[in-house]
Amino acid sequence: MLFAASSLAIAQKRGGGKARPSPNAIVSQTIGTTVVTVTYGRPGLKGRTLETMVPEGEVWRTGANESTAITLSGAVMIGDARIEAGTYSIYSLPHDGNLTIIINSKMSWGTQYDAAMDVARTTIPAEDGAFEEWFRIDFDELSNTSANMNLRWGDKVVPVPITVILVPATIDGLKIE
Repeated sequence: MLFAASSLAIAQKRGGGKARPSPNAIVSQTIGTTVVTVTYGRPGLKGRTLETMVPEGEVWRTGANESTAITLSGAVMIGDARIEAGTYSIYSLPHDGNLTIIINSKMSWGTQYDAAMDVARTTIPAEDGAFEEWFRIDFDELSNTSANMNLRWGDKVVPVPITVILVPATIDGLKIE
């Protein structure tokens, strides 16, 4: 219950109850027994190109407004990076057809990126996808131990693999394939 209350508190702080040009969104997925919740702003292209909104070689807040927040109820691997339970911000760095996902411990207005607060980085290839006017994060490829957290915008999708780190007490009752 404490976890749900903390996610709600983060969501209520975003926007102060006022409508925004880039509306807030929350997506949550349970992977095994680990809950992954992402709170973010959803910018729209609105006639602009993805390349102007997310310039090559520049750190992006991975959404709009405040930092995109990811809350993990247990330790996970995001790509090849181990991340302990907690709440972090997500930044991204587009380069050479890839997106480097940056997990950062500073929660702030999204443009206040501080590299000294980076917890981990992992690089994921971008793929072609169905056109999305509004930036969207969703989950698919779900199993008892993993899922993809998809970052979708324009005609690109970046499937970020998340794998839970199982401890002996968690393994009981799960069929590991």
